[in-house]
Amino acid sequence: MALGPQASTRAPIESGQFDSHFEGEQPPSASRSVGLRRPRSARGWRGPIAACLALVLSGCASQNTPLAGTFDSVSFVRDQYQQRLGADRAVGLEVPFQIDDAVREAIEGRVTVGAAEPVRANQVLEFVFSYLDLQYSLTPTRDAVETFHAGEGNCLSFVNLFVGVAREKRLNPFYVEVRDYNRWSFREGMVVSHGHIVAGMRVDGNLATYDFLPYRAKSYRDFKAIDDVRAAAHYFNNLAAESLLAGNVDQAYELAGIAVDLEPGFDKAVNNLAVSLLRLGRPQEAADLLAESLEFHPESVHLLTNQVRAQQQLGNHDEAGALLGRIESLELANPFFYVYRGELALASGDTETALSYMRRALKQDTELPEVHIGLVKIFLAVGDKDRALHHLERALKLDATHDEARRYAGLLLGPAAQSESR
Repeated sequence: MALGPQASTRAPIESGQFDSHFEGEQPPSASRSVGLRRPRSARGWRGPIAACLALVLSGCASQNTPLAGTFDSVSFVRDQYQQRLGADRAVGLEVPFQIDDAVREAIEGRVTVGAAEPVRANQVLEFVFSYLDLQYSLTPTRDAVETFHAGEGNCLSFVNLFVGVAREKRLNPFYVEVRDYNRWSFREGMVVSHGHIVAGMRVDGNLATYDFLPYRAKSYRDFKAIDDVRAAAHYFNNLAAESLLAGNVDQAYELAGIAVDLEPGFDKAVNNLAVSLLRLGRPQEAADLLAESLEFHPESVHLLTNQVRAQQQLGNHDEAGALLGRIESLELANPFFYVYRGELALASGDTETALSYMRRALKQDTELPEVHIGLVKIFLAVGDKDRALHHLERALKLDATHDEARRYAGLLLGPAAQSESR
């Protein structure tokens, strides 16, 4: 697995993980053997899309986006699958934005090829949000065809359908990567990485992005247009993250391995691959993988946090402590880092320090269920059941499907309350 600008090969690993890649890399052919279909997980919370947010950007351009209608981008991506994964692994893998005849029939007459670009762009948006009336569902991540038939999807699912439909009608959409720390999850003392993608498109010379994430205020810092292969890596990385959170570690390993081999150096996929290795009981491999990626992403909090866990599992507690200090010195710590530090302090019996860290996490983000669950644990430890119940209620309001929140609901409120939260 190549993790930096100079591509290199690695020995096969027998299980998987997930994330992203560096500009200018030329990925080698993969050596792992993977042949799988995407997992089908249960549908997430269903609710209406509030709006499609269009932002005009400057200085964001895609050098890898072909002219729509003159370039077969689906065939190009399939060719890249074969080159980077090998023919056997490429068989059966989805191209996320590929559409089928049912989608083509649905858009016929609703999006007019001969119309001006702004008209066609509006027609595509009207098709997605008005005609299809797509609903937001956090999981699973779907490709374009699945999103169309299911009538729901998450942010990347919507972008896949948007890109496929718009290209079919000779528009030139592309994927845009944004940095958003909220696209992480915290489970079992490890940080699982998700990417966040929006759609980009030039319309009459103006560059706009279309963000399908509903309701929540955005915390984006950077926008970067990416090519279709990196977008596919995000797709498989999302599936890997969902598999990890569902406890399907072997599936996560395979999917994350696909993402990493499509985009060597993609730090989110490398991170998730390392998490898979840790859960598979292979901390040395995880530590080596994280160390290599940290050479190119030295200030990555999620890589550093999981390296702490790897070193702890290896018994290298001095090294783990040094890494924790390094993270704090960066002054880049996100809420999940403080949750992690709080749980470490709680495990050692230092409830005062644990509470201090959890409050710092809460100050950074009041809308993360993991922060409220951390406070539940601390208040239970000090015997303050009322405050524990308050934060449990907040956690369940934010995510009624959260496994750990449901477990505490059963503990504090009884089995009936646990069932109601499902």
